Amino acid sequence: MIRLLQRVIEVEDDELGRVGWSCGYFFFILAAYFIIRPLREEMGVAGGVRNLPWLFTGTLVAMLLIHPPFGALVARLPRRRFVGVTYRFFTVNLLIFFALRHALDPDHQVWLGRVFFVWTSVFNLFVVSVFWGFMADVFTTAQGKRLFGFIGVGGTLGGLLGSTLTAELAPQIGLSNLLLVSAGLLETGAFCSRRLSAASARAAQRGGPGHPAAGEEAVIGGSAIAGVAHVVRSPYLLGICAYMLLFTIGSTVLYFQQAEFASAITDSAERTAFFARLEQAVQVLTLLTQAFLTGRILKWLGVVGTLTLLPALSVAGFLALGTAHMLAVFVVFQVLRRAGEFAVAKPTREVLYTVVSREDKYKAKNLIDTFVYRAGDQVGAWSYTLIASVGVGVAGIALLAAPIAGLWLAVAFWLGRRHEAIRARPDRHSGELPAAG
Repeated sequence: MIRLLQRVIEVEDDELGRVGWSCGYFFFILAAYFIIRPLREEMGVAGGVRNLPWLFTGTLVAMLLIHPPFGALVARLPRRRFVGVTYRFFTVNLLIFFALRHALDPDHQVWLGRVFFVWTSVFNLFVVSVFWGFMADVFTTAQGKRLFGFIGVGGTLGGLLGSTLTAELAPQIGLSNLLLVSAGLLETGAFCSRRLSAASARAAQRGGPGHPAAGEEAVIGGSAIAGVAHVVRSPYLLGICAYMLLFTIGSTVLYFQQAEFASAITDSAERTAFFARLEQAVQVLTLLTQAFLTGRILKWLGVVGTLTLLPALSVAGFLALGTAHMLAVFVVFQVLRRAGEFAVAKPTREVLYTVVSREDKYKAKNLIDTFVYRAGDQVGAWSYTLIASVGVGVAGIALLAAPIAGLWLAVAFWLGRRHEAIRARPDRHSGELPAAG
């Protein structure tokens, strides 16, 4: 099995344990999320499409409130403990939602659904951001190029399992009981994160003080809001912010158009199944790409070329959607874009963080992955609502999104070039970039 694995990816013997636990870690946390993602989509539509911009606003506020406590955990606890505390917090929340769904009367279920929508949006970004910060801490840039795509296979399999379980079990055991399944999977993912920390520590001991993993369990320190100051001072981190902002604006436009198409399905269970099957298609395509192409694409095109693939696809996709606004065109574009994000853009974007300091791998990265991400949602959500209110149809909005995707393409090209320049700096050591670099 090891020889077969080494034929698929370029993995060294010293990396096998960390790669295995990383795949398991990503598998379980994404399985936990994708079980409840269709529930979030159903609750969002059930609460009224017109209310979605307010739900995005609530999500942005929640991100702003939760970032300082997370920064304080990162500053005061070693990585193994603050990662565990983060996941345990979300597990307890799932149990609370399970209890409330049984305790509240139907009149209050709509409001519970709105709260759950906001919470799930926070949950998704936090658990995935912490995971990829962990990966950037455990692996170097060179290792990330070789391994991040394959590690993503674990998450894709987890997402496929989660969406399949929801599609098949929702009519049989009910939506509420799926929350318990999600909580159990999240706890298993937290266990894998502890095992990954142990495997990384053993690798550091074998490799000596010069090993990339040496010292990674030390308390990071700094202030709870240091990520904000570091982002403001760093052109490189600001570039990642711009990349993320433009990406999420386009994603939100597609999300609203997805809600428009789904609102035509009147049955709640059928809508949930539609969302779940869409996720299944995304996960299958992502899996095939990650397993056989991601590492090779990064090797052939480098960070610069690979980072620009999804923006280029988005320019073409929005133009096609604006020209022929049909469900089939939307499904093809949405599946290709989301699969491209998971399989190609996401692993490449995470490689960008391998050249920043340990503090920025968690604090600045978490700020960008959560608050900046949801700020892009806000711009996209309210812009979509405003443009639609003056009579522009869904096809016209898609055409307006095309030049935004073109700007995203330009930012991606600059950011990839900047990453390569930082890697080549002679004063950079231990894979870290000073905060103001």
